[in-house]
Amino acid sequence: MEQITDQKILELYGQEKTKEQGFNLLVKKYKQEIYYSIRHLVFSHEDANDISQNVLIKIWRHLDQYRGEAGLKTWIKKICVNESLTFLERKKKMLNIIDEEGYNDYVTKTVAEDRFISSDKIQQLLEEAIQRLPEKQRAVFTLRYYDEMPYEEMTKIFGGSEGGLKASYHFAVQKVEEFLSKH
Repeated sequence: MEQITDQKILELYGQEKTKEQGFNLLVKKYKQEIYYSIRHLVFSHEDANDISQNVLIKIWRHLDQYRGEAGLKTWIKKICVNESLTFLERKKKMLNIIDEEGYNDYVTKTVAEDRFISSDKIQQLLEEAIQRLPEKQRAVFTLRYYDEMPYEEMTKIFGGSEGGLKASYHFAVQKVEEFLSKH
């Protein structure tokens, strides 16, 4: 999929006759990244699939509004993060969970039952440690740790400064390491 450039996707999408072809190329190029970006934030396979569909619908509806201020991949990641965080807030309300600790307990129980989660004990502990991070810290951590996204690109998703994002990532790493050393 490397030979398909974002520019080519945008050119095809920008013409009515090839709009669908451009979108299909975008889906082929980014569907796995979209899924895993979301999965690292919400943990549930089913939820990640549902949110992925919502993200693709948003991309279809709004790709013509993409201005190129950030790379296409970054723009897509921003949609993934925003959709995931919105989903998590709705889910907490639906489950009548008020605090972060209550939601962490719910997710820990759910993750343990999810057959799509790695059976590797270390991987399970890492996922639990990440799941226990506050939402924004979790998003910064997953974008940096899994996607190796530069802080400069993350500022286009979250706003703020690179220094603030670095601090958020640093604190997240400390919390993950602390959790792993206790377990």
